Amino acid sequence: MFIQLRKYPFWILVVFSLLAHRNPAWGINADVELTSTITQKEFKDFSAEAGLAISYVPASPAEPLGIVGFDIGVEATVADIREDRSYWTKITSDPPGLLIIPKLHVQKGLPFGFDIGAVYAKVPQSNISMVGGEIKWAYLAGNTAFPALAVRGSYTRLLGVNDLDLETFGADLSISKGIAFVTPYAGYGQLWIRSKEKSSLISLEQENLSLAKPFIGVKISLLLINLVLEADFSEIPLYTGRLNVGF
Repeated sequence: MFIQLRKYPFWILVVFSLLAHRNPAWGINADVELTSTITQKEFKDFSAEAGLAISYVPASPAEPLGIVGFDIGVEATVADIREDRSYWTKITSDPPGLLIIPKLHVQKGLPFGFDIGAVYAKVPQSNISMVGGEIKWAYLAGNTAFPALAVRGSYTRLLGVNDLDLETFGADLSISKGIAFVTPYAGYGQLWIRSKEKSSLISLEQENLSLAKPFIGVKISLLLINLVLEADFSEIPLYTGRLNVGF
């Protein structure tokens, strides 16, 4: 077992390396407030990064949970928000190098290969929180000979930031194949971001963005405890670790 697990230290090292070299959002005051100095182009770029940061992360293989299946756990997504971008200094007084989003994630299996899921997140020491949900259909459930294939639709919404109305819509196709207690998976997604400022001090046009969002991951099952590691790739990378109880 431990020999198998040694194949995956890269994922954990990536996260800890990022934390060691960048200022995480939960170590400082990272409240988000739009200011009159932000331009339309900067608002567009910020909306893309913020939308990706709060977008729904599958953190699960394509195979369905089954009608009695249930997963609940905690996870954290690390988003590299590129603190060298000038607009971050116009949006928060002390821009972090990383935005770390701790989450509570729940998934439930349904009949006919369907799963539903929900997520809630709150970034400590900031006004950033979010909610989201998903519905997934595994049209091929997978077995010892064939992989599982699934399609997913998802939605997330930013909460707590009075100056900003931000929501995302996602769709993806994923594939996974279990090998003993390890299930690697991969997928390709498309993310649509709708971002609208609500400040009375500025007037910016609404941004409607469409971004590609491919991802890879692995689920390691140890009896009732599961560890999931995932990387999503787009304009900024997202690294997610999830620890959950599933049956």
